[in-house]
Amino acid sequence: MMLSKKAVCIQNMQVNQEIFICPICTQSVTIEENGKVICPSNHSFDVAKQGYINFMTKPIQSMYSRELFEARHDIISSGLYNPLQERLAILAVGTHFLDTGCGEGSHLARIMVQKPEAIGVGIDIAKEGILAAAKFHVGPIWCVGDLAKSPYHEGSFDTIFNILSPANYDEFKRLLKPGGKVIKVVPQEGYLKELRQQAFADSEKENYTNNQTVERFKESFDAVEIERLTYTMPLSADVVPKLLQMTPMGWHIENKAEIVITEITIDLNILIGCVK
Repeated sequence: MMLSKKAVCIQNMQVNQEIFICPICTQSVTIEENGKVICPSNHSFDVAKQGYINFMTKPIQSMYSRELFEARHDIISSGLYNPLQERLAILAVGTHFLDTGCGEGSHLARIMVQKPEAIGVGIDIAKEGILAAAKFHVGPIWCVGDLAKSPYHEGSFDTIFNILSPANYDEFKRLLKPGGKVIKVVPQEGYLKELRQQAFADSEKENYTNNQTVERFKESFDAVEIERLTYTMPLSADVVPKLLQMTPMGWHIENKAEIVITEITIDLNILIGCVK
Protein backbone atom coordinates (compact mmCIF):
# COMPACT_ATOMS: atom_id res chain seq x y z
CA MET A 1 0.00 0.00 0.00
CA MET A 2 1.41 3.37 -1.03
CA LEU A 3 1.81 5.87 1.80
CA SER A 4 0.25 9.32 1.54
CA LYS A 5 2.52 12.34 1.26
CA LYS A 6 1.66 13.25 4.85
CA ALA A 7 2.56 9.76 6.07
CA VAL A 8 5.89 9.85 4.21
CA CYS A 9 6.73 13.24 5.75
CA ILE A 10 5.81 12.03 9.25
CA GLN A 11 7.87 8.87 8.81
CA ASN A 12 10.93 10.78 7.56
CA MET A 13 10.67 13.29 10.40
CA GLN A 14 10.34 10.55 13.02
CA VAL A 15 13.43 8.77 11.71
CA ASN A 16 15.32 12.08 11.91
CA GLN A 17 13.63 13.51 14.99
CA GLU A 18 16.96 14.52 16.56
CA ILE A 19 17.36 17.23 13.90
CA PHE A 20 14.32 19.24 14.94
CA ILE A 21 13.69 21.80 17.68
CA CYS A 22 10.85 24.12 18.51
CA PRO A 23 11.49 27.46 16.75
CA ILE A 24 9.77 29.29 19.62
CA CYS A 25 11.64 27.94 22.67
CA THR A 26 14.43 25.87 20.98
CA GLN A 27 13.62 22.72 22.98
CA SER A 28 13.68 19.30 21.35
CA VAL A 29 10.41 18.09 19.89
CA THR A 30 8.47 14.85 19.67
CA ILE A 31 6.91 13.85 16.35
CA GLU A 32 3.71 11.92 16.99
CA GLU A 33 2.12 9.32 14.72
CA ASN A 34 -0.65 11.74 13.70
CA GLY A 35 1.89 14.32 12.51
CA LYS A 36 1.75 16.64 15.49
CA VAL A 37 5.15 18.10 16.35
CA ILE A 38 5.21 19.15 19.99
CA CYS A 39 7.77 20.42 22.51
CA PRO A 40 7.78 20.18 26.35
CA SER A 41 6.35 23.71 26.55
CA ASN A 42 3.38 22.52 24.50
CA HIS A 43 4.16 24.57 21.40
CA SER A 44 2.90 22.48 18.52
CA PHE A 45 2.98 22.31 14.74
CA ASP A 46 1.24 19.90 12.37
CA VAL A 47 2.39 18.04 9.27
CA ALA A 48 -0.01 19.09 6.49
CA LYS A 49 -1.86 16.60 4.33
CA GLN A 50 0.17 17.85 1.34
CA GLY A 51 3.34 16.46 2.95
CA TYR A 52 5.17 19.40 4.56
CA ILE A 53 5.52 21.02 7.99
CA ASN A 54 4.90 24.71 8.70
CA PHE A 55 7.14 26.02 11.49
CA MET A 56 6.17 29.68 11.10
CA THR A 57 4.60 31.28 14.15
CA LYS A 58 2.80 33.86 12.03
CA PRO A 59 2.06 34.03 8.30
CA ILE A 60 4.44 35.95 6.05
CA GLN A 61 3.29 37.60 2.84
CA SER A 62 5.70 36.48 0.14
CA MET A 63 6.31 38.40 -3.08
CA TYR A 64 6.55 35.08 -4.92
CA SER A 65 3.42 33.39 -6.29
CA ARG A 66 2.44 29.77 -6.84
CA GLU A 67 2.68 30.41 -10.59
CA LEU A 68 6.30 31.56 -10.23
CA PHE A 69 7.31 28.42 -8.32
CA GLU A 70 5.54 26.14 -10.77
CA ALA A 71 7.25 27.93 -13.68
CA ARG A 72 10.57 27.46 -11.89
CA HIS A 73 9.85 23.76 -11.49
CA ASP A 74 9.14 23.44 -15.21
CA ILE A 75 12.33 25.31 -16.13
CA ILE A 76 14.53 23.23 -13.83
CA SER A 77 12.82 20.01 -14.98
CA SER A 78 13.76 20.94 -18.54
CA GLY A 79 17.39 20.20 -17.66
CA LEU A 80 18.65 23.78 -17.71
CA TYR A 81 20.41 23.38 -14.37
CA ASN A 82 21.48 19.73 -14.66
CA PRO A 83 25.23 20.50 -14.81
CA LEU A 84 24.93 22.65 -11.66
CA GLN A 85 22.99 20.01 -9.74
CA GLU A 86 25.42 17.28 -10.75
CA ARG A 87 28.35 19.38 -9.54
CA LEU A 88 26.63 20.19 -6.24
CA ALA A 89 26.00 16.50 -5.60
CA ILE A 90 29.71 15.81 -6.14
CA LEU A 91 30.76 18.65 -3.81
CA ALA A 92 28.35 17.66 -1.01
CA VAL A 93 29.76 15.81 2.00
CA GLY A 94 28.12 13.55 4.56
CA THR A 95 24.54 12.33 4.72
CA HIS A 96 22.49 15.24 6.09
CA PHE A 97 21.75 18.04 3.63
CA LEU A 98 19.86 21.29 4.17
CA ASP A 99 18.73 23.48 1.26
CA THR A 100 18.06 27.01 2.51
CA GLY A 101 15.68 29.13 0.47
CA CYS A 102 14.78 25.95 -1.39
CA GLY A 103 11.70 27.37 -3.13
CA GLU A 104 9.87 24.63 -5.02
CA GLY A 105 12.62 22.16 -4.12
CA SER A 106 13.77 21.13 -7.59
CA HIS A 107 17.50 21.58 -6.95
CA LEU A 108 17.46 19.55 -3.73
CA ALA A 109 15.27 16.84 -5.25
CA ARG A 110 17.68 16.41 -8.17
CA ILE A 111 20.68 16.29 -5.81
CA MET A 112 18.94 13.65 -3.68
CA VAL A 113 18.46 11.42 -6.74
CA GLN A 114 22.25 11.37 -7.00
CA LYS A 115 22.69 10.91 -3.23
CA PRO A 116 19.98 8.35 -2.34
CA GLU A 117 21.70 7.46 0.94
CA ALA A 118 21.41 11.03 2.25
CA ILE A 119 18.67 12.86 4.15
CA GLY A 120 17.43 16.02 2.44
CA VAL A 121 15.68 18.88 4.23
CA GLY A 122 14.44 22.01 2.47
CA ILE A 123 13.36 25.24 4.16
CA ASP A 124 11.81 28.38 2.72
CA ILE A 125 9.88 31.26 4.26
CA ALA A 126 7.50 31.25 1.27
CA LYS A 127 4.67 28.79 1.90
CA GLU A 128 3.79 28.75 -1.81
CA GLY A 129 7.27 27.46 -2.59
CA ILE A 130 7.06 24.65 -0.04
CA LEU A 131 3.56 23.73 -1.25
CA ALA A 132 5.03 23.33 -4.74
CA ALA A 133 7.98 21.33 -3.37
CA ALA A 134 5.65 18.90 -1.59
CA LYS A 135 3.48 18.68 -4.70
CA PHE A 136 6.31 17.78 -7.06
CA HIS A 137 8.86 15.95 -4.88
CA VAL A 138 8.23 13.23 -2.31
CA GLY A 139 11.13 12.20 -0.08
CA PRO A 140 12.89 15.31 1.23
CA ILE A 141 11.45 16.90 4.37
CA TRP A 142 9.89 20.22 3.32
CA CYS A 143 9.61 22.98 5.94
CA VAL A 144 8.06 26.42 5.90
CA GLY A 145 10.30 28.35 8.25
CA ASP A 146 12.44 31.39 8.95
CA LEU A 147 16.21 30.91 9.11
CA ALA A 148 16.34 33.57 11.83
CA LYS A 149 14.34 31.14 13.99
CA SER A 150 15.15 27.85 12.30
CA PRO A 151 13.63 24.61 13.65
CA TYR A 152 16.88 22.62 13.72
CA HIS A 153 19.40 21.62 16.38
CA GLU A 154 22.91 22.99 16.11
CA GLY A 155 25.35 20.75 14.28
CA SER A 156 22.62 18.86 12.42
CA PHE A 157 23.86 19.09 8.83
CA ASP A 158 26.93 18.02 6.89
CA THR A 159 26.19 20.16 3.83
CA ILE A 160 24.13 23.34 3.61
CA PHE A 161 23.11 24.53 0.14
CA ASN A 162 22.22 28.15 -0.53
CA ILE A 163 21.35 28.35 -4.21
CA LEU A 164 20.59 31.76 -5.72
CA SER A 165 18.98 32.74 -2.44
CA PRO A 166 19.60 35.11 0.52
CA ALA A 167 21.90 33.77 3.24
CA ASN A 168 22.17 33.76 7.03
CA TYR A 169 25.81 32.89 7.67
CA ASP A 170 25.60 32.92 11.48
CA GLU A 171 22.78 30.39 11.35
CA PHE A 172 24.62 28.30 8.76
CA LYS A 173 27.59 28.05 11.11
CA ARG A 174 25.33 27.05 14.00
CA LEU A 175 23.67 24.30 11.98
CA LEU A 176 26.81 22.89 10.36
CA LYS A 177 28.59 19.81 11.73
CA PRO A 178 32.36 20.03 12.26
CA GLY A 179 34.03 19.42 8.92
CA GLY A 180 30.85 20.25 7.03
CA LYS A 181 30.43 22.57 4.06
CA VAL A 182 28.33 25.55 3.11
CA ILE A 183 27.85 25.64 -0.66
CA LYS A 184 26.48 28.91 -1.94
CA VAL A 185 25.61 29.54 -5.60
CA VAL A 186 25.58 33.12 -6.88
CA PRO A 187 25.22 34.58 -10.39
CA GLN A 188 28.26 35.58 -12.37
CA GLU A 189 28.28 38.39 -14.93
CA GLY A 190 27.02 36.21 -17.80
CA TYR A 191 24.07 34.65 -15.93
CA LEU A 192 20.93 34.76 -18.12
CA LYS A 193 22.67 37.45 -20.16
CA GLU A 194 20.36 36.98 -23.16
CA LEU A 195 17.40 37.87 -20.96
CA ARG A 196 19.26 40.63 -19.12
CA GLN A 197 20.18 42.31 -22.41
CA GLN A 198 16.51 42.57 -23.39
CA ALA A 199 15.11 43.40 -19.95
CA PHE A 200 17.67 46.07 -19.05
CA ALA A 201 19.07 47.20 -22.39
CA ASP A 202 21.32 50.27 -22.13
CA SER A 203 20.94 50.51 -18.35
CA GLU A 204 23.29 49.81 -15.46
CA LYS A 205 21.37 46.61 -14.67
CA GLU A 206 22.44 45.10 -17.99
CA ASN A 207 25.76 44.35 -16.27
CA TYR A 208 25.99 42.36 -13.04
CA THR A 209 28.64 41.89 -10.39
CA ASN A 210 28.63 39.71 -7.27
CA ASN A 211 31.93 40.91 -5.82
CA GLN A 212 30.41 42.08 -2.52
CA THR A 213 28.66 38.75 -1.99
CA VAL A 214 31.83 36.80 -2.68
CA GLU A 215 33.89 38.96 -0.30
CA ARG A 216 31.35 38.57 2.50
CA PHE A 217 31.37 34.81 2.05
CA LYS A 218 35.18 34.76 2.24
CA GLU A 219 35.03 36.73 5.49
CA SER A 220 32.48 34.33 7.00
CA PHE A 221 34.07 30.92 6.37
CA ASP A 222 37.41 29.13 6.47
CA ALA A 223 39.23 27.52 3.55
CA VAL A 224 36.96 29.07 0.93
CA GLU A 225 37.09 27.68 -2.59
CA ILE A 226 35.41 29.22 -5.62
CA GLU A 227 34.43 27.41 -8.79
CA ARG A 228 32.94 29.00 -11.87
CA LEU A 229 30.41 27.05 -13.90
CA THR A 230 29.49 28.45 -17.32
CA TYR A 231 27.53 26.90 -20.18
CA THR A 232 24.90 27.81 -22.78
CA MET A 233 21.78 25.77 -23.42
CA PRO A 234 19.24 25.97 -26.27
CA LEU A 235 15.74 27.14 -25.34
CA SER A 236 12.57 26.01 -27.06
CA ALA A 237 9.93 28.69 -27.67
CA ASP A 238 7.48 27.15 -25.18
CA VAL A 239 10.01 27.43 -22.33
CA VAL A 240 10.70 31.17 -22.77
CA PRO A 241 7.46 32.38 -21.08
CA LYS A 242 8.24 30.23 -18.04
CA LEU A 243 11.75 31.67 -17.88
CA LEU A 244 10.27 35.18 -17.93
CA GLN A 245 7.88 34.23 -15.14
CA MET A 246 10.40 32.59 -12.84
CA THR A 247 12.93 35.43 -12.60
CA PRO A 248 12.39 39.02 -11.44
CA MET A 249 14.19 40.14 -14.61
CA GLY A 250 11.20 39.00 -16.62
CA TRP A 251 8.86 41.08 -14.51
CA HIS A 252 10.40 44.28 -15.91
CA ILE A 253 9.44 43.43 -19.49
CA GLU A 254 6.09 44.96 -20.45
CA ASN A 255 5.56 43.20 -23.78
CA LYS A 256 6.77 39.66 -23.14
CA ALA A 257 5.48 38.48 -26.51
CA GLU A 258 8.26 40.45 -28.21
CA ILE A 259 11.01 38.54 -26.39
CA VAL A 260 12.81 36.04 -28.60
CA ILE A 261 15.46 33.92 -26.91
CA THR A 262 16.80 30.79 -28.59
CA GLU A 263 19.52 30.02 -26.06
CA ILE A 264 20.38 31.00 -22.51
CA THR A 265 23.66 31.24 -20.62
CA ILE A 266 24.13 29.85 -17.13
CA ASP A 267 27.13 31.53 -15.51
CA LEU A 268 27.53 30.90 -11.79
CA ASN A 269 30.03 31.02 -8.97
CA ILE A 270 29.96 28.09 -6.58
CA LEU A 271 31.35 29.22 -3.21
CA ILE A 272 32.45 26.43 -0.88
CA GLY A 273 33.20 27.27 2.73
CA CYS A 274 34.00 25.27 5.87
CA VAL A 275 33.96 26.03 9.58
CA LYS A 276 36.65 24.70 11.89
